[in-house]
Amino acid sequence: MLIDTHCHVHFRSYDADQEQVIKRSLENGVSMITVGTQKETSQQAVDCAMSHEGVWAAIGMHPSHASEDAHFDEEELSEGTHPHEIFDPMLYRQLAQNKKVVAIGECGLDYYRLSESTKDQEIENQKQVFRAHLDLADELHLPVIIHCRDAYQDVLMMVKEYVDQHRLVRRGVVHCFAGTIEEAKAFVDLGFLIGITGIVTFPPRKTDVTFDGYSLLQQIVRELPLSSLLVETDAPYLTPSPHRGERNEPGYVTFVAEKIAELKEVSKNEIEAQTTENAEKLFGIK
Repeated sequence: MLIDTHCHVHFRSYDADQEQVIKRSLENGVSMITVGTQKETSQQAVDCAMSHEGVWAAIGMHPSHASEDAHFDEEELSEGTHPHEIFDPMLYRQLAQNKKVVAIGECGLDYYRLSESTKDQEIENQKQVFRAHLDLADELHLPVIIHCRDAYQDVLMMVKEYVDQHRLVRRGVVHCFAGTIEEAKAFVDLGFLIGITGIVTFPPRKTDVTFDGYSLLQQIVRELPLSSLLVETDAPYLTPSPHRGERNEPGYVTFVAEKIAELKEVSKNEIEAQTTENAEKLFGIK
């Protein structure tokens, strides 16, 4: 049994075969949390979860949608959907009343595509939206799923403010972690879990700093305790080896678990048991 704690099986990428993908994953012992990225996809995540046993939903607004120049992702959004959104806490508060909603997110900070001419304003806007998500998670007593790209120090500083104020009691997970070992340990020290995707199966690039042949993410997995890890696919993205280059799906989280087992020098059964326990505890699911 495994829980893919971060996928997007309700995205447009699965319009033609969503039922088959979900059925295939569940039949192979993989449950999933399907994660919203703005208001339409958050509603779709809830609808998908309500239609399937073994599927739960998270609701939130990805930081890239906070920009007026937001990027339109054909795998994510239905045709005609505008990518830019003004965050409405009331809308998400209402969605969160559904019993299948187990987290707020994905939300956070993403500095990857910022325009130099508007960078400062965009960062400030993202921080305001992220803070609104953290407030909502705290109010509703839900964990938060954090998206972070090129902004780990700012995210750390913001969540630490809440933790120091004895807020965000349910904490959350830093999804698709790609920071440093020190940053990973800092999040763990604050009580957050670390989400590991199919990137862990990729061999180090020639330009990467390696640790005795291991990539940075692989070394992070080797150093962190199993009690701090979750397994994710981020499907339809970040497909693990041996399916790299194909569309990802929740069932492929088994390859992430196998790689972690190899890195930790333990059995895959131990990874399955511990990451499932971690997910059940964090998200309150069974």
